Amino acid sequence: METKFAEIPDALWQQVEALLPPIPEGPRRGRPPIPSRTVLSGIVYRLRTGAQWKALPAQFGSGSTCHARFQAWSEAGIFRRLFEKLVEFYDEICGIEWEWASMDSAMVKAPKGGDATAPIRRTEASPASNVTS
Repeated sequence: METKFAEIPDALWQQVEALLPPIPEGPRRGRPPIPSRTVLSGIVYRLRTGAQWKALPAQFGSGSTCHARFQAWSEAGIFRRLFEKLVEFYDEICGIEWEWASMDSAMVKAPKGGDATAPIRRTEASPASNVTS
């Protein structure tokens, strides 16, 4: 296992920790909850490697726990706020040239078509129909 996935760095964790919902305290049955920092490390590992949730290494806890928190945090808008916070953090450290932006895009063919897939019908007034052979 690569050490870069072992744990979220302290400087990053200080920025992120306040955005994550706290784990409920109190008497519980079953297994103790996995700390949010460990779960976030597992989520980062999964997103960086493309591994399946169930194939996450044991150091991140249960893959199903990581997936469940990923779903809950996504629905709660945690990752959007996390992205905004990290952009601000990066801007303070390195500075971002806000005057410039770049967008990447791709155009792909829709294999099953769409609403506008009907053949083009030529009318008698169209230039293509005036061609004589």
